[in-house]
Amino acid sequence: MTSRAATVAFQGIEAVPVDVQAQFLSGMVAFNVVGLGDKAVAESRERVRAALHAIGLALPGKRLVVNLSPADLPKEGSHFDLPITLAVLAALGIIAQDFLTRYVAMGELALDGALIGVSGVLPAAIAANARDMGLICPKVSGPEAAWAAEDADILAPENLIQLINHVRGTQVLTRPRPAIATETEQLPDLRDIKGQETGKRALEVTAAGGHHFLKCDCSRPCIRL
Repeated sequence: MTSRAATVAFQGIEAVPVDVQAQFLSGMVAFNVVGLGDKAVAESRERVRAALHAIGLALPGKRLVVNLSPADLPKEGSHFDLPITLAVLAALGIIAQDFLTRYVAMGELALDGALIGVSGVLPAAIAANARDMGLICPKVSGPEAAWAAEDADILAPENLIQLINHVRGTQVLTRPRPAIATETEQLPDLRDIKGQETGKRALEVTAAGGHHFLKCDCSRPCIRL
C-alpha cells in the first residue's frame, strides 16, 4: 500500500504541488528517495531515520521507497523532511491517511524530532489555501504562514510528538497568529545567495569602488560610475 503526503517545490516564488509517496517493499533493507531531489533531499533519509528513532519509532526491516512526484521536476531544500516523515508515518499506520489528504506539509527535521523553520512558508500557505487545504509547518514559521488568509488552516507544532498527539486527539494545536519576524543583528550576506555569480561580482565591484549601480533592461548588471 502506498501512503501519500502533499508538499510543494518552488520555481521562483511559485509553489508547485508535489506528491510524496512512501511504500514498504520486500527485499534488501534500504531507504531510497527518488524524484530528482538535490543533496539536501537525499540527506533527508538520515534526518528522518534519526528523528523517528528519537520519538521511539523504528523502521521495519524492509525496503522503503519514497517517490517525489512529478519525478521530472527538480526538488530543492530541506523542507521535504516533514512530508517524507508524514508519508512514512502513514505507511506505518501511525497517522491516518485521511488526515494527510487535508494538508500540505513542509519543514526541516532535527535529529531529536524537533521541527526547524524553513523559507517559502507564505507562498506555500497561499497555494495550499487555494487548493482548499491547510498547511503543516514548524512553529517558528507559523506566524508567517498565518498571513495567507484569515480562514487558512495552519498547524505549527514544535516537534513530531506534538503533531502525532494532535492527530490522535490527545493534544490540540492552536492556530498561530500573523506576526512579523523580528530583525536580527546579522545583516544579509552575499555568500548566502546561491549562484548569480555575475550579479554578485558587480555588487562587489560597485561597493569596493564607491560607484552607483544600475540594473538596465538588457538583463545584465551594469555599473554606472
